[in-house]
Amino acid sequence: HGGAQARPFETHLNAFDQTMTLRIATELYLKRAVVGGIDKIFEIGRVFRNEGVDSTHSPEFTMLEAYEAYSDMYGMADRIREIILSAAEAAGVGKELQTPEGNTVVLDEPWEWKEFYPAVSEAVGQEITPDTSAEELLAIAKKHHIDVDENLDPQQLALELFDELVEPNIIQPTFVYHYPQAAQPLARPHREDSRMVEAWDLIINGYEIGTAFSELIDPVIQRERLTAQSDAAAAGDEEAMQLDHDFLRALEYGAPPTGGLGMGVDRLVMLLTGTGIRETILFPLLKPEGDE
Repeated sequence: HGGAQARPFETHLNAFDQTMTLRIATELYLKRAVVGGIDKIFEIGRVFRNEGVDSTHSPEFTMLEAYEAYSDMYGMADRIREIILSAAEAAGVGKELQTPEGNTVVLDEPWEWKEFYPAVSEAVGQEITPDTSAEELLAIAKKHHIDVDENLDPQQLALELFDELVEPNIIQPTFVYHYPQAAQPLARPHREDSRMVEAWDLIINGYEIGTAFSELIDPVIQRERLTAQSDAAAAGDEEAMQLDHDFLRALEYGAPPTGGLGMGVDRLVMLLTGTGIRETILFPLLKPEGDE
């Protein structure tokens, strides 16, 4: 159903009497096209994620995904900066954006790069590394009044701390990079520390605008990761990825080094217009009248 980690919507295909899922990303098919010789490819389309609804999340939204052979996460960082600056110019909103929260976002200054673990360490006031135990991270979460599942592993707990304590406080355009592997199962391992991946999230005004990484093109490592994800799904993790044999077979034919980028179009519109996600969708999903 795509490539990202998210809970999908299920439906039924009557013609084949088969349970199907709506796509949560366009990723895996585009990567297979790169394997087939299309060096640069993108798609702007609707994706569907059966998750929470709030000012930055909608179950149905528009996503831009782009893949470029012989690029990496740094090349895709240049690409998303070009896209956002061009969109701001086309929309006539200038390079300084006023947000509903009263912040001023400056787009034409250099965009900061911030490593994941040092950013979490700064937020919690003590050093957090890939070696920090689950017990320590649970204690930190409790100290900061963050409710987390005690069964999460250390990487997942570090991600929870980041989501609660770091991301909401990043206002200016910032690439947060070198995430733990759990964040991006389809990203290439860090060249010096395999516990992390070569990936970034672009965060502006406290929420993620886009994500990119140097793609994992080794079919052996990718099979190991997707098998682990499939096991997690079987154990009840509704956001874990399923094993996609067609995608793995494509990688076995041989894929070039590739950079991949995903950007929420609705969130870009939010940023440029200073609105919530409901105002960017013509007919947003609303609770029925009378529901609490």
